[in-house]
Amino acid sequence: MASSELGSIYSEATTDRRARTMAEPSPSSIPTTGLAVFGCGQDEATLFQEIGARLGLSPTITEDAVCETNAELARGNRCISVNHKTQITNPTLLALSKAGVEYISTRSIGYNHIDLEYAERVGISVGNVAYSPDSVADYTLMLMLMAVRHAKSTIRRTDAHDYRLSDTRGKELRDLTVGVIGTGRIGTAVIDRLRGFGCRVLAHDSRHQASVDYVPLDELIEQSDIVTLHTPLTADTHHLLDRHRIERMKPGAYVVNTGRGPLLDTEALLSALESGRLGGAALDVLEGEEGIFYADCRNRHIENEALVRLQRLPNVLISPHSAYYTDHALQDTVENSLINCLNFESGKTT
Repeated sequence: MASSELGSIYSEATTDRRARTMAEPSPSSIPTTGLAVFGCGQDEATLFQEIGARLGLSPTITEDAVCETNAELARGNRCISVNHKTQITNPTLLALSKAGVEYISTRSIGYNHIDLEYAERVGISVGNVAYSPDSVADYTLMLMLMAVRHAKSTIRRTDAHDYRLSDTRGKELRDLTVGVIGTGRIGTAVIDRLRGFGCRVLAHDSRHQASVDYVPLDELIEQSDIVTLHTPLTADTHHLLDRHRIERMKPGAYVVNTGRGPLLDTEALLSALESGRLGGAALDVLEGEEGIFYADCRNRHIENEALVRLQRLPNVLISPHSAYYTDHALQDTVENSLINCLNFESGKTT
């Protein structure tokens, strides 16, 4: 897939009808409304109750993710809020529609876990939320630094009381070229942070939103010592870094992914890492993470073989889709999910 074919798919969507977070409505303008919240952990539940009270709303909260069998819990509510951790199937969307749901607010920037076309066919609008881009941007820089300083192997050795220096020296960001794919709110925040380290920064996006050197995708891949992914997952960006592009990366280069797992061809990445062609990877998201990330798997067999192989490698960092998880971002997520629902009820969405 040529980079010129990618259209305007890289940047995080924040202005279209599905993604807009409107201004907070005044309580006097909000009609009495109900809201069902699915897949809600205790940390979110507390915020939903506190912020809901401020907005004159008392949400009905359930810990279970929405599914076909519990969709009836939404009856009486035109709006529901869901998390990003579970795929929402088409039968679930149909069941929600039959229960009277007309609007789903997903507590995430991405909405690849929902079939938007099918939702529209059954009369349901879908909106995502905006939250602090600093949460993911900070985490991305942390992963970059840990990768180029071989933090995983260093920590493992010191945990075993081996305090010798490694045979492999680390690298300094100022000596490296970092390629940022996707320059929406998060990608731009990453670029802002990279400037402080003095490294060369290249970017690729169909829309030039940041003050940075934009180059064609293949040029970025060939010149970068670190490639970091900040684009939404769509049909066009699935396996954006495929085998062909991974093979064109600089020997010893690093891949960082805090976007979505399927942006990367995991098998191709594994081949490049296991052969020693790439210097390492830092992955907060992974293909096939569903049902594994956010679960306690200490006493259970991990069926995702690629994940197991990646975790065996000393130069690969894995974290469980947690880059977004800060106090500030979580509050943004809950508040904006509530406001989006209230605006839908008030007829303020477009």
